[in-house]
Amino acid sequence: MQILSDISELRATLRQLRAGVDQPMPRTIGFVPTMGALHAGHRSLVQAARQRCDIVVVSIFVNPTQFGPNEDFSRYPRTLEQDCQMLEAEGVDVVFTPTAEAMYPPSASTFVDVEGVSDRLDGASRPGHFRGVATVVAKLFHIVQPDLSFFGQKDAAQVAVLRKMVRDLDFPLEIIVCPTVREPDGLAMSSRNRYLSAEERRQALTLSRALHAAETAAACGEHRASPLLQTMRAALQEEPAIRVDYVAIVDPDTLLAIDDVDAGGLLAIAAYVGNTRLIDNVLLASATGNAIVPGKKKS
Repeated sequence: MQILSDISELRATLRQLRAGVDQPMPRTIGFVPTMGALHAGHRSLVQAARQRCDIVVVSIFVNPTQFGPNEDFSRYPRTLEQDCQMLEAEGVDVVFTPTAEAMYPPSASTFVDVEGVSDRLDGASRPGHFRGVATVVAKLFHIVQPDLSFFGQKDAAQVAVLRKMVRDLDFPLEIIVCPTVREPDGLAMSSRNRYLSAEERRQALTLSRALHAAETAAACGEHRASPLLQTMRAALQEEPAIRVDYVAIVDPDTLLAIDDVDAGGLLAIAAYVGNTRLIDNVLLASATGNAIVPGKKKS
């Protein structure tokens, strides 16, 4: 496994790897962009990339432009040595660890703004967040030039923004979304979980319980959004220490609110547990039993 921080060196290395030796066709590149502090959720993305692609590239970069002025950029966990050990064990070919100066030279003044969808869910709560996400991911796509890029369902709003960016800007790649990986008790895995105290860790389970309650109600035939939202809110109110940011039922592509889930939908929650903001969601199937496929044109 190679660990590279220079953009030119990475590009040269990937050109060589893609060409291969005695290969009738160019080799495919699977890319997993991360901010490090890797956990089993990231591992699942790497494993999916390994199964589908010839070459696996993982980036580790804590992107400053997606953090607001009062957010946790300075204390965001940085565990590069342990991360690289995990990635090597999973057979990753290249780890890209650029500096902020390399990604954002002093003269840089170009940003990617995916209008509309970037202002919904997490974008409404964190102004400018998705501008930073879209910009850094666009730059990483341009640098790595992957065939497939892998993201987790837990970051559903981010996925919606990036899918639209890929469509609008004609990036020649496919975004693959992998299921949320959870702890045995249901907590969605997140790099920020390490911020939680033992009591906060217990409180955080309320998010997945609220989603499960609404998912169960939908499976039992309740397809109106209003009662499902009330089900989630009632479950969250059982833990008064939690501060709810949003509870929403939306179209997974547009992130706009929907009135019913007959055609499927995304149940989404963001809440503060202590000082830690956590997100979680569940993707519902349509009433006909067909799973929704975000990113596909709806009939």
